[in-house]
Amino acid sequence: MTFQLAACAEMLWRDKPIDWRASRLKEMGFGVGLWNWPEHDLARLEATGANFTIMNGYLVGRLSDAEGADALLASAHETAQVGKRLGVDRLNLHGTGLGDRGVPIPLIGSFAPGFEQRARDTLHRICDMAEGEGVTFTLENLNPIDHPGCPFGSTAEVLALVSAVNRPQLRINLDLYHTQIGEGDLIRWCRACLPWIGEVQVADNPGRCEPGTGEINYAGVAKALNDMGYRGPVGMEAFAAGDPEAALDAFRAAFTV
Repeated sequence: MTFQLAACAEMLWRDKPIDWRASRLKEMGFGVGLWNWPEHDLARLEATGANFTIMNGYLVGRLSDAEGADALLASAHETAQVGKRLGVDRLNLHGTGLGDRGVPIPLIGSFAPGFEQRARDTLHRICDMAEGEGVTFTLENLNPIDHPGCPFGSTAEVLALVSAVNRPQLRINLDLYHTQIGEGDLIRWCRACLPWIGEVQVADNPGRCEPGTGEINYAGVAKALNDMGYRGPVGMEAFAAGDPEAALDAFRAAFTV
């Protein structure tokens, strides 16, 4: 297998307990992605022995104002302890805190003069902490339809931030579902982000379901990623259009090159 395939357990078998979902993904040969850890029984997840590939790396906080940055660092440090307990490969960040239904929470200071430099400074603080803890964070791009007004939400902004920080403790979580909605031109964005990619996430558009249900030629994207030398994780962060196992089979087929 060229890529390390994983899937978001939160979005599949939604009537089943989360540890059951993690165990089933492990049985099928997939890594397991998670969202917010306080919602889950950590002991039961730990007992599955699954490879937890990514998890939200914070609960509160923002990048570009002093109060938000302090809250983010404290929350990320707490989450890093949980990540180490579960053996999570990457802890995920966003350009700002996200509220109900993914709506961003930009407060005063999010777009004030100098906000880009403040965000870089905050990410360096995150990297300093991550280096001490032995963990890796990613910064995820979002899209302007699902997450309107989010600072540092676009693929271009995330690439600019991560490449400016340019430290191994911070990588890009390149979510191609969001890139498709916000910018398109997926293969060129993959190539531009390649030196800093920590994970590629996928879902088709429209609908945010598995590859093959929408407009994106994921087999072509997979070939391009392979040709440019990417060998890292690819996570399906998508709902199943029908049977979850059929959705996972379609995902595996699209990313088998």
